[in-house]
Parts: sequence; structure tokens; C-alpha cells
Amino acid sequence: MNVIIIEDEKPSARRLQRMLDKLGIQAETMLHSVEESIEWFQNHGHPDLIFLDIQLSDGLSFEIFESVEVKSAIIFTTAYDEYALQAFKLNSIDYLLKPIDEDELGKAIHKYQENQPQKQRVTLDFDDIKKLLVNPLEREYKKRFSVKVGQHLKLINIDEIECFYSENKGTYLYTTDGRNYLLDTTLEQLEDELEPQTFFRISRKFFVNIHAIKDMVSYTNSRLQIKLNHYNEQEVIVARERVKDFKNWLED
Repeated sequence: MNVIIIEDEKPSARRLQRMLDKLGIQAETMLHSVEESIEWFQNHGHPDLIFLDIQLSDGLSFEIFESVEVKSAIIFTTAYDEYALQAFKLNSIDYLLKPIDEDELGKAIHKYQENQPQKQRVTLDFDDIKKLLVNPLEREYKKRFSVKVGQHLKLINIDEIECFYSENKGTYLYTTDGRNYLLDTTLEQLEDELEPQTFFRISRKFFVNIHAIKDMVSYTNSRLQIKLNHYNEQEVIVARERVKDFKNWLED
């Protein structure tokens, strides 16, 4: 099965890619903008299935198909409420609301596979969809986290957090005043909750805040070591496969 992901938030795209890997489906191509997608379709054959986010960094993803004829099945991945999807719910294979649930993803794939013998083309009424999305709600990211301190709950604003990390099967945040707190979540769940211009997942163990980076040093095996303003409990290393995306993130 030839599958591509069109998603402007790279952490979300990578998370979806890993979820598909668990289902035995490889999505080796990931596109991040309308312009990049149009160019790709003009130079490649159409895939069997597209995972398509609605709003990309340079416009609505439907604009891609105003320049390129749709010949692929589509599963929408979106943060929009269901009411805005009713116009095309019956014409697409399925849609998945973010953060994507593994069970829902599996059901969507199964639905796609069941529809294959019919070879139905996906058709979209772009004008009707755009009318529903003229003033889409801006994506909301976490502004604060609640942590338990003894019998009390403490609120920590997002700008007070230097990094998130996993250790001994727990997920922690580390604050600018040098304290760490256990969270009731996972790094995977944080991928859809953190503002991607501020936080980047540098490895399986770490998210770092761009404002907390003090220094960057070349490390073994083409990796980078990050020095944060206060956190020094363990080495903070950018995984080799994420170095390129990390450098691009720094320059955005």
C-alpha cells in the first residue's frame, strides 16, 4: 500500500507515521505544505491513501486538489469539530480527530481496506467545505499543567517549563527554577498538546523548549548535545535521525 501523510506539524506527522508502522503500514513520504504537496503530486504517481490535515501552514489543504486531480482515497486528520466535517464525511473514507486514537486509526484503515474492491474515487466539494472553514478556530495548545505536590495541586505555566522527559516509565516536566514534577501523561500524548514552534521532541526521551537552550555541541554519531539553562540531571541528546528536523525547527 502506497501511503503519504500531509501534515504541517512535523511532530504530529511523525507520531502518525509511528502509529501506522505498528499496523504494518509504511508512510515514507510526509508533506508539510500546500506548495510542497502540489509539486510532489506533479512529479509522482498518486498514492493509494492520503492522510490529510485540513489547515496547513500556507493554506487549506483542499487547495492542493484545485491544482491536482484527486485519484487517491483520503482519511482526514483534523482538530476541527465534527459539525465542520459533515459536508464531506460521506465522500471521504473517514476522518480522525486529533489527538489521533490508535483504535480509531485501526478502524479507519479497516474501512479503507473494505472499500478497496469498489475502487470508489473520492470527490470533494471544495467551495462548500471552505464556507464551513472561513473562520476556523485557531489550534489551542496547552498553556499550563497541573501537578500534584503532596495533597495539593500546583499550576505551572508553559513558559516556566524548560523540558519534558521520561525516566523509569514516568513523564516529568522540569521548570526554570530547577524543579521537576511527575505528570499523568506520556511524551506521545504531549506531541499534540505542545506548541510546535516552542517545543521540539529531540529523542524518545526529551522535549526541549527553544527558549531554554543555552548551547549546542557536536556529539558522537552525528548527534547533537543540548545544554539547557538549568536542567543537568542527564545528558540531553538530539537523536541522529532528528538532527536535520531539529536544525530546521531552530531556523523557522
